[in-house]
Amino acid sequence: MYDKDNDCFKLFVRNLDFGSLCSKPQADRVSNIAWAKDGQALLYVVTDDNKRPFRLYCSMLGSNGEDVLLLEEPRENIYLSIRHTKDFRFLTLNTFSTTSSKVFLINSADPLSGMTLIWECEAQAHCIIEHHQGYLYLFTDAAKQGQPVDHHYLLRSPSACSHSPRKWESVFVDDQELIIEDVDFCDSYLVLIVREGRKYRLCLVSLPLSTAKASLHLKELNPQFLPIPDHVSQILPGPNYDYYSSIMRFMITSPLMPDAIVDYNISNGKWNIIQQQNLLHERTRVLYGSASSVNVFKDFSSCNAGEDHSWNDLSEYYACEYYDVSSHDGVLVPLTIIYSHHRKKSSKSPGLLHGHGAYGEILDKRWRSELKSLLDRGWVIAFADVRGGGGGGRKWHHDGRRTKKLNSVRDYVSCAKFLVEEEIVQEGKLAGWGYSAGGLLVASAINSCPDLFRAAVLQVPFLDPSSTLVNPILPLTPADYEEFGYPGDAQDFQAIRQYSPYDNIQKDTLYPAVLITSSFNTRFGVWEAAKWVARVREYSIYDPRRPVLLNLTTDIVEESRYLQCKESAMEMAFLIKMMDS
Repeated sequence: MYDKDNDCFKLFVRNLDFGSLCSKPQADRVSNIAWAKDGQALLYVVTDDNKRPFRLYCSMLGSNGEDVLLLEEPRENIYLSIRHTKDFRFLTLNTFSTTSSKVFLINSADPLSGMTLIWECEAQAHCIIEHHQGYLYLFTDAAKQGQPVDHHYLLRSPSACSHSPRKWESVFVDDQELIIEDVDFCDSYLVLIVREGRKYRLCLVSLPLSTAKASLHLKELNPQFLPIPDHVSQILPGPNYDYYSSIMRFMITSPLMPDAIVDYNISNGKWNIIQQQNLLHERTRVLYGSASSVNVFKDFSSCNAGEDHSWNDLSEYYACEYYDVSSHDGVLVPLTIIYSHHRKKSSKSPGLLHGHGAYGEILDKRWRSELKSLLDRGWVIAFADVRGGGGGGRKWHHDGRRTKKLNSVRDYVSCAKFLVEEEIVQEGKLAGWGYSAGGLLVASAINSCPDLFRAAVLQVPFLDPSSTLVNPILPLTPADYEEFGYPGDAQDFQAIRQYSPYDNIQKDTLYPAVLITSSFNTRFGVWEAAKWVARVREYSIYDPRRPVLLNLTTDIVEESRYLQCKESAMEMAFLIKMMDS
């Protein structure tokens, strides 16, 4: 349970037979848990005062004894994480540090019997272990034979292997045309989320896999590709807790379709849409004069979502296009745009350009209801997948962080110029939008080319890295050194000063209208937004038609659906007002 006052989670176990809380285990500052011994044991990790997961405990349910401390990591740069394999046969303990990543294996039937090191690689590598019929499967992006790789790959090793170090073999032959983005397991199938260029696909491979060859091409395994809509921007596997179920759950997102939580029934090959926003479709029909007598509340329960008509897809009204934009150094940056078939006006449309470009995270291009009000007014909505973000592999991330962070900003500016020069967006009617680290990206782009933008919306933005990164007692700061640079390093410090929004505000320049929203209860310092607004107002040329506004709340907006709607409405109203003026 989340303790809001102390910003941590407390662990309790409820007895479902009686509805009461068990006397133990109970613990504060718990980061994650894993069941063992057929539900008779619970392993959990707790954090220290700096929110670092550092202790692993095992609690025997129903026992009067004290919880057993299995591991304590005193070194401040090492983090712990525990999870169980989906078949509950093993537990894996991941330890992460600034120098290496390790995975230890624990027998779920006897969690107190000790742990065995089964994998070790460089720092900050993604390592997930699963087990299936005598084989351990490792999904990772660690370096191969000392050579860094751009994408994840799948390895396997017999679970009974006694060799030290353990020998792992590749499951699939490397294929740059078919990138594995994620995997999931059930008792009879391996589920692969793959990407061909920008196109996401979902396929099933029968288990167990052949042991005749060490590495196979995916096509040799006769994969079953599942029917999904066009323009899918991301596929996420659901929790899929039942390892032996024939139903697999996924969340599918798209710029042209509200998020869909769907179940695929492996036994009959049919989709079932469990949850998807549905009102938009009929209201859009009314707006564009194509309404029918169909009930607004359409029943998906009997539909096979493999058929195009049953997805709540809005591609009948909105279009999605893809471009590759040449950045300052010739690197091609993916740009996605959406617009209304009927309302977009050639070379006269206002535009909104989204960007994030940090932590290797994939840019959120999902359908957002509030953007509909802009699309229906003829706006073009664009998404720039700049370096520093995800979607292009590890190198794409590394080429936009630390001393190379300025690449992210230049990529974003290149995409903004492309929209104007290609007359996709009318000159003088382009706005920027960024959240958190995306706020840093957009604010830096405004400093670089203030005349390129008419307006910008920055949500809880990171605007003063020069001051924040030199203060390690602030939340999140130590973890951000790898992303934004360590100020104790001369090269990193110079790079921080180059891209820092607060340190590069231009004097005597007309800035675009800006709306900054932040909260006193967010982990990001509210003073950063206040300082940036004050300096822009002081340095820039005053124009009442281009206000620089600061909106502060005492509540965390993400925790209140009402506040989210209210803030979104304010942002849309601000953007429309600025373009109309």
